[in-house]
Amino acid sequence: MICSTNSRLQDIGAYKGNAPGFGLRREAKRHAALAGADEISKSGVAVALCHRNPKSRAFVARERARIARAMLVDCRFCAHDCRVNRLAGENGLCHAGTEARFFCAQTEVSDELELIPTFAVALSGCDLRCDFCITGAASWNPRAGAGFEAREMAAKAKVALQHGVRTIMVLGGEPTIHLPAALEFVSLLPETARLIWKTNAHGSAQARKLLDGMFDVWLADFKFGNDACAQRLAKVPDYIRVVKDNLLWADDNSELIVRHLLMPGHMECCWQPVAEWLAGNLPGVKVNLRSGFWPAWQAGRHAELRRTLSEEESDKARRIAEKLCLRLIC
Repeated sequence: MICSTNSRLQDIGAYKGNAPGFGLRREAKRHAALAGADEISKSGVAVALCHRNPKSRAFVARERARIARAMLVDCRFCAHDCRVNRLAGENGLCHAGTEARFFCAQTEVSDELELIPTFAVALSGCDLRCDFCITGAASWNPRAGAGFEAREMAAKAKVALQHGVRTIMVLGGEPTIHLPAALEFVSLLPETARLIWKTNAHGSAQARKLLDGMFDVWLADFKFGNDACAQRLAKVPDYIRVVKDNLLWADDNSELIVRHLLMPGHMECCWQPVAEWLAGNLPGVKVNLRSGFWPAWQAGRHAELRRTLSEEESDKARRIAEKLCLRLIC
């Protein structure tokens, strides 16, 4: 029986698959956890994730998708911790329901060079409200686009792989709010597929446990350098603590690439502290410093965001990165 609460989640992190692409550190942790597991923890649903088929990412994802769907009764997938009953039609801050939708699914070549071409599936809806969001309406609206059918989408992804894409990316909006659908999708993909989780890094500890070992690369945004900017531009509290926790976890449990979108007027308040934290806490992590800010969606609400980034600002950002010896990638 799968509990509808989060009480069993402490067991999930101990059981991970070891399909191709799963990290050595995670596999070592899995064996250590198994060696010390007691009978009480073995009674949890998550035990099946390891013991029935320890080499299958598909099996693990399928079981976790069921757990994630049951957890919709008390949704805590993102750091807003709304705890609404989505199965009963209640809406949290993201307004997502029980079924996922998507607004784009196609092969793309505009992401990091080491990841492209990628087959990118963008799920509708988000838990943040960034006024400068480039995909605005679809990103904010979980009912935008078409209904997400995992089996149909997996079939398209497999065709894309046959035609030469290097990776499969799940993004949004924010995919964390649609964990049941995302995990079901993973369960239908080839074990050898290189999977990318594109996230705003605002997920919860519960979400991390469900995602552990499912994706080869976490492509995570670090948008703001302080809580005041995060609250003003994205309407999210306690941003810094949450994102730092998620980035540290992602670096320890997968390959991590951190993105930062340079915003006009936010060099000292956002990029400088982000760069300093990365240099001090995640030395050597891959960082994609993006300078293509466009005053889209509702950016005009903020005077400093009514223009594109200047060449001077872009150069200054690069000098900060070089001084801190950040590992910049394109």
